[in-house]
Amino acid sequence: MAAKLKKGDKVVVLAGKDKGKEGEISSVDPKAGKAIVEGVNIAIRHVKQSQNAQGGRLPQAMPIQLSNLSLLDSNGKATRVGFREEDGKKVRFAKTTGEAV
Repeated sequence: MAAKLKKGDKVVVLAGKDKGKEGEISSVDPKAGKAIVEGVNIAIRHVKQSQNAQGGRLPQAMPIQLSNLSLLDSNGKATRVGFREEDGKKVRFAKTTGEAV
């Protein structure tokens, strides 16, 4: 199945502790059905000090389920994603506005 959400997409969180927050997808794991969104689902990770890096408690974005994310359209509202063919290519489009993503 084609990916409805990809790296670099602006998304909004639909459910969970970060509901309503917006961010950009930094990576997607289609096999697990999860994505990492900048500034969303932050957890504190305890990192041991090494020669290269300072140790301590570092905030890190954790993966979030793809079903809890929705693409933002040009108006800044959550939208579902559809597929259609334009000039022989499969293109994603926002269902609310009809614009290609």
